[in-house]
Amino acid sequence: MIERKGVSVGALIAAVAITLVFGFVAGTRKDEIFEAVGPMLGQKVAIAPNWSELNEVYKALKNHYDGSVSDSQIIEGAKKGLVAAAGDDYTIYMDRVEAEEFSKSLSGDVGAGIGVEIGQRNGVPTILRVLKDNPAKAAGVLAGDIVVMVNDEDMSGKTTDEVASRIRGEDGTSVKVKFYRSGEELELNIVRAKINNPSVELSYKNNVAIITISRFDQETGSLVKNAAKEINDKGIDKIILDLRGNGGGYVSAAQDVLSLWLQDKLLLTEKANGRVIDTIRSGGNAPLAGKKTIVLADGSSASASEIVVGALKDYKAATFVGEKTFGKGSVQDQISLSGGGLLKVTIGRWYTPNDTNINKSGIKPDIEVKMTADDINGNNDTQLKRALEILK
Repeated sequence: MIERKGVSVGALIAAVAITLVFGFVAGTRKDEIFEAVGPMLGQKVAIAPNWSELNEVYKALKNHYDGSVSDSQIIEGAKKGLVAAAGDDYTIYMDRVEAEEFSKSLSGDVGAGIGVEIGQRNGVPTILRVLKDNPAKAAGVLAGDIVVMVNDEDMSGKTTDEVASRIRGEDGTSVKVKFYRSGEELELNIVRAKINNPSVELSYKNNVAIITISRFDQETGSLVKNAAKEINDKGIDKIILDLRGNGGGYVSAAQDVLSLWLQDKLLLTEKANGRVIDTIRSGGNAPLAGKKTIVLADGSSASASEIVVGALKDYKAATFVGEKTFGKGSVQDQISLSGGGLLKVTIGRWYTPNDTNINKSGIKPDIEVKMTADDINGNNDTQLKRALEILK
């Protein structure tokens, strides 16, 4: 027999009243309720500080500044300053325009620009590679040039994404860029053009296939799978995977790349406060497994590039030739904000299959081969030459 418990009319009315009251309170004081209830549900709850001192600065600025500054400028500046206070190079706030450019770059749409790849070297924005058949090449920009100013705006202290967003613009418009090269400053006016730069390029040198991946975007997975099919169709069993100058991108794209060599293997572990929050594994089909492989990387190979290098090295699926990688072992999440802004925030650290976090330490090569700016500009690719020698 199933006992069904009844509810009195009085109790029902009381329950409805409580629900209505709670609904009203929740609607008017939802932040306070979340602060109280959130921890019970295992949620991390941030309690806003007293903003009175910030308001004091705002009023003093508006009342005494000898110039014009809008409230929107102040708010955007405050957002950037608030996020920068975290002291983490990878936790950044992007305004609407910067967020749109960032999204385009990860979708494979690099838009109009001058045709360069930029990275951080010794803490300053530096040209890592000049793309052929693009405006920068024609203007005489060289690898190793330091970006000092863009349209008279100082680039010191700017992130790679911020510098790139300043250089990009409408097709046919010009951008003034001041470079620092060999102790001298060089200022160039360069007309932007539509950049056709797929993230994956496949080339051949004798009987060796060379897969060059410049970034890990939304197109990388499908492009690299097509490259693997072509390599197998040609019967080639020697491969160079070139990740030099690749600053990273989507973890899922790195997973697709590693799945070409590693079958159903642990690729990385994500941890926050010492606790495992996620693990990433390779797929069940590895069409390039067992092929003799060299992976090329350098000091500008970061993030997703290091995920690939770390897993291939740990499983001894490839020999790492080049220079120590950048050392970005943290994981970022993207949070869309009102007004079109974007918060890219560090949520944890990732570890290689051997449970090593490479943050700030990077990954050391199996065979170190240094390459100078003169080597790059003189087309003397010492690292590629060494890789080809090993594969003979």
